[in-house]
Amino acid sequence: MKDLEYAGFWVRTGAALIDSILILIIIMPILTLIYGSDYWGGKSYFWGFWDLMFNYILPAIAVILFWVYKSATPGKMALKLSIVDAKTGGKPSTGQLVGRYFAYYISTIPLFLGIIWVGIDKRKQGWHDKLAGTVVVRNTAKETVQFESQV
Repeated sequence: MKDLEYAGFWVRTGAALIDSILILIIIMPILTLIYGSDYWGGKSYFWGFWDLMFNYILPAIAVILFWVYKSATPGKMALKLSIVDAKTGGKPSTGQLVGRYFAYYISTIPLFLGIIWVGIDKRKQGWHDKLAGTVVVRNTAKETVQFESQV
């Protein structure tokens, strides 16, 4: 536990950007194949079933599965962040993680105040973390160098 610290606003923003870019790389060509290039410049906000699936349902499932099995999304893993239970420091329950995902909507509705709260809170918890009873921590342990003859 000595090599852990609360993950602050900017590192979590970086992780979210990595995740957003990965999702965009995956869904952009698929939605372009389905709806054509007009999808990206069109005036419609909803294009149909596949729009709903690839923009909302499948990303939600992917994020929750990453949280359940890895305690982090790829962006969080790249930055050595993980989601833990705020009371025990252990792995959160599946219910906590599902609740955390839906609590993001509560965090974003009032001008993203629940997200910005990460930068204000002493434990770096956003409203979604507080509602789910989780906290995001960063592993600050240095990786030791090992040479082939040491393995």
